[in-house]
Formats: sequence, structure tokens, C-alpha cells
Amino acid sequence: MGERPGVLPPAHHSLAWGMAGGAPGTLNVLAVAGGITVGPREGREVLFGRNRPDVHVCVGENDRRISRRHGCVTYRDDRWWLSTLGKLPVRLPGARLLFNQDEPIPLGPGYTPVFVRGSNHREHLLEVHVQGAEDQRGPEHEAATRPPNIWALSPVEQLVLVVLGQRYLLHEAYPTPLSWRQAAEHLTEIRPGEEWTSKRVEHLVLSVRNRLSRGGVPGLTREEINHPVGNTVNHNLIRELLESTTLVPPDLRLLGYED
Repeated sequence: MGERPGVLPPAHHSLAWGMAGGAPGTLNVLAVAGGITVGPREGREVLFGRNRPDVHVCVGENDRRISRRHGCVTYRDDRWWLSTLGKLPVRLPGARLLFNQDEPIPLGPGYTPVFVRGSNHREHLLEVHVQGAEDQRGPEHEAATRPPNIWALSPVEQLVLVVLGQRYLLHEAYPTPLSWRQAAEHLTEIRPGEEWTSKRVEHLVLSVRNRLSRGGVPGLTREEINHPVGNTVNHNLIRELLESTTLVPPDLRLLGYED
């Protein structure tokens, strides 16, 4: 008799922070409405799409552009494979598109964010994590859900940095930070009751860069970069925030991507 799938609640932490305690090959799939965790078994399928009663993980429930059964993760030949079933492709890191006529692609150990473009430019996120052998932890570690190197950000700093680095969080192929003006304009759209200017955005980001620089992160000050500086220091800042999982793809919800 096979094991019962585990349920991941909607409030579960981002899978970018890893999953402790599972056996190698365990699959975790999470969306804004919750998710599932299952062990590897030949022929096992995990369906995702907007028709909640008919799928394991509901994605874009109120978005008619998302198919009822939009995609599937299947265990075959000792690997998990991702395939698209719906009319719209899913987007993978590096802006790779997977269409329903394409062959399934294998998912390696670790974290993979999968995006589905819905109506009104909404981006629906499906987080996928495959447990690797190195991810196993003893009982003393199971309570830890975040690595120790996450940088502390205030709510307003987090919002500004998610806006500034949204192309990175969306895993575009060649992301660049938004300009101060672009960030201020976007912040004005999503927080119209607040006063956002290019200078305010710049000062907030500079404060974070200086704080992380004092904490030992290189490449965050103009003095460290050969001219022209351009967006290099902000690029380095966003890369640090992503690599430390201080910012993770579910943070895009701050911008209303899945409203």
C-alpha cells in the first residue's frame, strides 16, 4: 500500500527555502492555494490547473486563461518530468517555454519556479522542489525553514526591492533592475496613496546596499566597481538577495501578480 500524499497549506513557506526531512526524490509542489508532497513512484502523476476538484494543486482558480488541467509532473524512469497539458505554455527559468506539443522535461534536484501567464498580465507561480540526497536532515534540523543568512528588510524595503528586481524573480532570461523612474512609477500604480519618487526609491535602495556592504557583501558600492557603474551595483544587490533567499518568487504577490 503506497504512502498518502502530504498536504502543504497555503501559508507554507516558499519552497525556495528547501524542504527538510524528506527522502530523496520526494516531490513538493506549491501554489498560492496550497500544495502537495509525494514520494517517488513509477507512473505517479501530480496534476495542476484551475479546476480545483480535478487537480492535485490548484493554480489560477479564477483565471479563465488557465486550463482546467494545465500541466502535470510525472515520475518515470527514476526522474520527475514536467509536461504542459493546457493551451498556454508554462515558463521556466531562463524564459524557457514548454508547450503542450513539447516533450516533457526532466526536473533535477532542488527548486524550480514555474510560471503561467494568465489574463491581465497576471503571473501564476507554481513552486516545485525535488528532494536531493544532500537535502536530508536529522530531526534536530526539521524545525528550521529558513537558512541563517537571510537579510532583514523592513516591509517598505522589501516592497521596493521586489519592484526593482521583479525581472529576476520572474526568472527572465537576461534580467536587469528597473530604473529608479520605472520603479517609482510601478510603486505609484500599486500604492497610489503613497508618495513615490525616483529619489525616494534610490535612497531606500542605497540604504540597503550600504547595510549589506557593511555586512560583508562585495560589489555594492560605487567605489568597488569600475566606471561606468550603470546598474551593476543594483544587479549585485538583487543577486545577493536572491541567492540568500531573502527575496523569493512568491514575493511577487506583493505586486498583485496573483490577485
